[in-house]
Amino acid sequence: MTRPDAPPNTPRTAHRRGRPALVAAALAAVLLGTLGSVSAAPARAAEPPAVADCPPALAEKATCWTGRDTGGAYYTMAVPKDWNGSLVVHAHGGPDLGDASDPARSTEDLGRWAVMVEEGYAWAGSAYRRGGYGARMAAEDTENVRRLFTQRFGRPERTYLHGQSWGGDVAAKAAETYGARRGAYDGVLLTNGVLGGGSRGYDYRVDLRVVYQYYCRNHPRPTEPQYPLWQGLRPGSTMTNAGLDARLRECTGYDSAPADRTALQQRNLDDILAVTGIPERTLESHLRFATFTFRDIVSSRLDGRNPWSNRGVRYSGSHDDKALNAGVERFSADPAARRDLSYDSDLTGRVDLPVLTLHAIDDPTAFVEHEAAYRATLDGVGRGRNLVQTFTKESEHSSLSDSEYAASIAALDAWARTGRKPAPHSIAASCATFDATYGDGCFYDPGFHPKPYASRVLPRPGGLHWPAMTAAQERAWSRIEGVGIAP
Repeated sequence: MTRPDAPPNTPRTAHRRGRPALVAAALAAVLLGTLGSVSAAPARAAEPPAVADCPPALAEKATCWTGRDTGGAYYTMAVPKDWNGSLVVHAHGGPDLGDASDPARSTEDLGRWAVMVEEGYAWAGSAYRRGGYGARMAAEDTENVRRLFTQRFGRPERTYLHGQSWGGDVAAKAAETYGARRGAYDGVLLTNGVLGGGSRGYDYRVDLRVVYQYYCRNHPRPTEPQYPLWQGLRPGSTMTNAGLDARLRECTGYDSAPADRTALQQRNLDDILAVTGIPERTLESHLRFATFTFRDIVSSRLDGRNPWSNRGVRYSGSHDDKALNAGVERFSADPAARRDLSYDSDLTGRVDLPVLTLHAIDDPTAFVEHEAAYRATLDGVGRGRNLVQTFTKESEHSSLSDSEYAASIAALDAWARTGRKPAPHSIAASCATFDATYGDGCFYDPGFHPKPYASRVLPRPGGLHWPAMTAAQERAWSRIEGVGIAP
């Protein structure tokens, strides 16, 4: 039985609204190449949007544009031929590494989440002005692409943030930073989000980095220049992804059949997985993050200062916990470095928009316990009423079912339009309607609730209270010159 707060259980074309006259006129003007300024928003684009090829999934269904803003961030926009008048602003995951904005990234993301456009929403996404870590930078670039869209097409009926993976943190940060501005955003969709923030959200990768080295002793090798493991990788190292993969395989045989591993490789692998709780199928990607992205954070963003700590952490689950805890490398965070990382990427929970999350229970990259951290963050400041969390019996991180994405954006839209908060089971029930179109399944588990974050990620002293950064801390830190991570 459908509850009164369920989203409309109707075919996807039926819930679309007519285009507002201003929006339709603005779109027509762009197509004719005669559009002037259609809003009071200041021009931000160094390269105005130019008509571009849409991803194959949207060929003949939408018109697409690409451009570059004054900060150097490439972006992509799409407007479907049957536009419902509302906009989805996308924050992509990663972070990608590199010094420059990737002109292909936002177009690739549009293809990946073409379902939003197929559901009638316009779409805009930024590739961010550079690679590397910086949640506030990425949030600002995400807000910039919203403003660019509004300048070109007029103000949408409603605007929704969508963040995936690390982009979940970016979108949540954008909602806290810009969401109070009247009319900027009407709701937030976070999918498989890294919602524990920067200061705590990577502690399991800190643990992986030190536990791996305890058993493998090849990253670095004894014959190579030594460096503290919190650096991830020493500055100037020429190690590649392939080189790291070879070392992991050498120590653990992780991608070999068990029969092809030596006894020592199998024991190393068993101990590393048992102690860190990281799935074998994503062991390499987590170690890559704890190597190359940690180097980016420490060396490129924090001037070589250490934001990580594993003091007071007791590791367990190995064949010899006593030896592991006695021999693993220990370190404490530099307080200013931890403050800067926290200011950049931790969340205060002070969001007054409807927020809907969708997370795979068996996500092997952003563990589902990130959702418990986000729930505790909002509850900690009395904003839990603004949050609905949904979970699916899927085992993927990078993409979930299109039917579920469609059900999620429809539920968020109904919530924003009516003010009636949906229940997880009503969202799950609505999915079948969308699956009739997309046919890739509905895997909701409406009764699931994740365990606390600390049940999966070993807490550091003082790390059990949420939010990780209070609004008062954020205000105080914002007055410190040079605080955070430079854009």
